[in-house]
Amino acid sequence: MVRKSYGKMRGVRKKLKLRKKPTLTRYLARFAEGERVHINIVSSSKFSHPRFHGHTGTVVQKQGRAYVVSVQDGRKTKLVYMRPEHLSPAKK
Repeated sequence: MVRKSYGKMRGVRKKLKLRKKPTLTRYLARFAEGERVHINIVSSSKFSHPRFHGHTGTVVQKQGRAYVVSVQDGRKTKLVYMRPEHLSPAKK
């Protein structure tokens, strides 16, 4: 028997299925500090933990090419480092 895997990608096959490649404008998107953003992970580029897929947070700062986003995870507030192709402006 093979041991069951308990890695971070366990159970995300449907969630991270590559639907279509993002456009160039998604890679070049800019967000201001304090702006609300929606996290939608694109599986074709680097991303942090898939737990944050579908969450909405606030941009805290820009760090290199990525943005630091403050996200509510249960009772805790966590800082997630995401590149702009995974972010989109949140609707009010």
